[in-house]
Amino acid sequence: MAVEEVENGVGNAVGSAAEASAGTSAETSVETAVAVETLEAKRYAVHPDYRVNVRSGPGTNYSLVKVLPYGATVPINCQKPGEWVTGPYGTTNLWDNIANGQFISDAYVYTGSSGYVAPRCA
Repeated sequence: MAVEEVENGVGNAVGSAAEASAGTSAETSVETAVAVETLEAKRYAVHPDYRVNVRSGPGTNYSLVKVLPYGATVPINCQKPGEWVTGPYGTTNLWDNIANGQFISDAYVYTGSSGYVAPRCA
């Protein structure tokens, strides 16, 4: 029942605004609000003093995909072991998958842990 009350509250608030501006139903607005909330992934800060290389796999021998800007934040979809790297947050062989075919060393990402914070990549 508590979930229904929350959904109804979101539906009323979002639905009223959506109906006024776009003419949509409150039910559609609730579905949209719930979908947006579930798609947001937790993001982790990359050390602010580094522009980190993004690789196509878990090691420096993999091709360079892009370079992250200073102060970047990234989602961690999954993690896998790879080449050992030393960075500002220690030495580790964990590599973080931040997008399809994109990995960065966990040694440059502040996760608050020296171990896995996401599922292992397949």
